Amino acid sequence: MKRSLCMIMVLLVALAFAFAAGCTNGGNGNTGKELKQLNFGYQPSTHQVSYMIAMDKGWWGEALEKHGYTAVKSQNEYQFATGAPEIQSMLAGEIDVAYVGSAPVLSGIANGLDAKIVAAVQTQGSGLVVGKNVEYNGPESLKGKIIATFPEGTIQDTLIRKWLKANNIDPDKDVDIRGMGSGDAITALTAGSVDAIFVPAPSPTIAVEDGVGKIVAWSGEMEENHGCCVLIVSGKLIRENPELVTDIVKTHIRASDYSTAHLDEAAEVFAGYTKNTKDVIEKSFNNWDGKWVSDPRVIEDSVMNYVKEQVKLGYLKEDLPVDKIFDFTFYEAATAKA
Repeated sequence: MKRSLCMIMVLLVALAFAFAAGCTNGGNGNTGKELKQLNFGYQPSTHQVSYMIAMDKGWWGEALEKHGYTAVKSQNEYQFATGAPEIQSMLAGEIDVAYVGSAPVLSGIANGLDAKIVAAVQTQGSGLVVGKNVEYNGPESLKGKIIATFPEGTIQDTLIRKWLKANNIDPDKDVDIRGMGSGDAITALTAGSVDAIFVPAPSPTIAVEDGVGKIVAWSGEMEENHGCCVLIVSGKLIRENPELVTDIVKTHIRASDYSTAHLDEAAEVFAGYTKNTKDVIEKSFNNWDGKWVSDPRVIEDSVMNYVKEQVKLGYLKEDLPVDKIFDFTFYEAATAKA
């Protein structure tokens, strides 16, 4: 009798451990299966705060775990200073989903990147800042000056070169354009080693708050309603798990709309991701001319204009067709009425 009772106790303990192990798998329909890793790439700019909102509120986890993937801050995310290294990381297969400027995506696709733009992220939102001792009376004032902006092939580099040419300034002869990330650009402006910087928010406001420069133009003045950051997904993920991609787009839309409606919380979340204070980020939101959007059709014409401009600049050898850059079906599926 005692032996039977012992066997029953052992069996009950074993069942309890099995149940507990099943529960620790997250209750996501993948009991007993190890969750796969899905990696995100992003940049520390308020342009991409929607990504941060979705991670902070656990929305990425909700969307991904039912498809067998994890989404954990610090485990599944990779931060980049600019778009070029982010695209290189995606080419190397290190990240699956990226928040990145649309211009570097073009160079990536032209060089074999297997990915598509599935949603827009925002429009406009980059600022031209001149040093506090630099006199600015329009684009002509920049002749002979040193300008720091993101490296060749990025949105900022493409836009400022196009804008300078439109104002009869040769970007290769009349000015000295140097490629660097936002942090290095502000440091260079502070040191006086450059005369101006053209960088995405919140960096223009940070430069003003640091007392090292003044904002003289926003990118929307250079090209109204221009597209900027986009959400891209690897071709492998698109082919193998289209339902997951639709849920990624749904989550992005949710976070984008939330950011617009809750600026105070968006500022707090962004500050938590960076070394900036909430106060500075709130000032940036009040200063910038950007807008968070998610419909890829809104930026289609702008991105195709970048294609033409990058061909002129020699960054692309030939035009890229729309269907090689965009896949609109996931946004359509994400926004379709049930």
